[in-house]
Amino acid sequence: MKQTKNIYPVLMLFLLFASACTDKIFETFMANSPVYLSYTDLRSAVKMTAAREMNNPGKLYFKDQYIFINEKMKGVHVYDVSDPKNPQNKGFIEIPGNVDIAIKDNILYADSYIDLVSIDVSSFSAIKEVGRVQKVFPYTLPKYDVTYPLAKLDEEKGVVTAWEVKSVRQELEQRYYPIYYRGLNAEKMDMASYSGGGIGGAAGTTYGVGGSMARFGLYKDFLYIVDQYQLYTFKLISASEAKLLQTTQVGWNVETIFITDNHLFLGTQNGMIVQSLEVPERPSQKGTFSHMTACDPVVIKGDLAFVTLKGGTTCRGTLNQLDVVRMSNSYTKFALIASYPMYGPQGLGIDDDLLFICDGDAGLKIYNAADPLKITQNLIASFPSINAYDVIPMNKFLFMVGEKGFMLYDYSNIQNIKQIGIIPVVKKN
Repeated sequence: MKQTKNIYPVLMLFLLFASACTDKIFETFMANSPVYLSYTDLRSAVKMTAAREMNNPGKLYFKDQYIFINEKMKGVHVYDVSDPKNPQNKGFIEIPGNVDIAIKDNILYADSYIDLVSIDVSSFSAIKEVGRVQKVFPYTLPKYDVTYPLAKLDEEKGVVTAWEVKSVRQELEQRYYPIYYRGLNAEKMDMASYSGGGIGGAAGTTYGVGGSMARFGLYKDFLYIVDQYQLYTFKLISASEAKLLQTTQVGWNVETIFITDNHLFLGTQNGMIVQSLEVPERPSQKGTFSHMTACDPVVIKGDLAFVTLKGGTTCRGTLNQLDVVRMSNSYTKFALIASYPMYGPQGLGIDDDLLFICDGDAGLKIYNAADPLKITQNLIASFPSINAYDVIPMNKFLFMVGEKGFMLYDYSNIQNIKQIGIIPVVKKN
């Protein structure tokens, strides 16, 4: 009897433990299963490869005699445009997860999924990665088939580069249905530069020049990057070291960055934010200009801001127009002085009084903007047969990227602006 009594405490502990445990519940269902690129492979992928076709072009960047064209999420095409009528393809820089670049001296700075990479491009035959800031950008996801849920993610496995719709079996974690992550960023934020702003980009300069759609900007020894609501400030200490000084929240739906006159001009879906670079380590807000919700790149000339507003599914809103905003000397007061209807405007550029607007399916439009109250009355030229995305006017040549590819225009004679070259997009089946 005594031996039997001694068993009771053991049995009670066993029953308590068993009752505290629940069976794991698994379910098999069709889902978007992530395809990972390991962090090891990501961080050993930068290299120069042979020239390749342009399939899905993104941002433009000009430095010295070279045009750099982003192949979305893949890397950068490099073209020698010293003879604009005959651009030479110098090769392709593989940078997984790349959308934006900026170049100071011979160092190319690029986003690579969650990392910032520094690449020495002083010799295209021997480019090399010289620095990297790891896990500085948000973990984002590519587009996926929204008719299926997402399978469970494991960020420790690497970055997600694609999805496979297939049957998956996973623990439901006490839920009895697949989870649809509708709120996740469905596509990598388009770290969619007038990267040098008013700094210029002639041969031999320190900084390159980007288009109006970029989120990278250079000023002195600093690199500024915006995502949807944050501004990243990096100190460029050396060719191999970019140090993140601070990350600050600047607003919502920030899309583009333009630097001129010691100020950052941030285009957002709701307006424009101006930040002073008086203390470049700590940009400080000077003023804001608000408008209706729309996509919003901006370029600056003197006291005027030219802003294109585009409505649509990704930008919400219905506005398609060009706004001209006059700014006070302190950039604290703003007055909308004119608005002009457009078809579907995107990137834009300005050279003296010439205003270049990429108006989507309505093509490239070139205006004399000397009188900001009569811009559409002074159309100089239009090229309606192209879908235009972004432009860089430089040394009387215009570099433009659009749906059909990379195009070059000569505007040395504004009475006879003409296309002089094209590098076509080759669509994959």
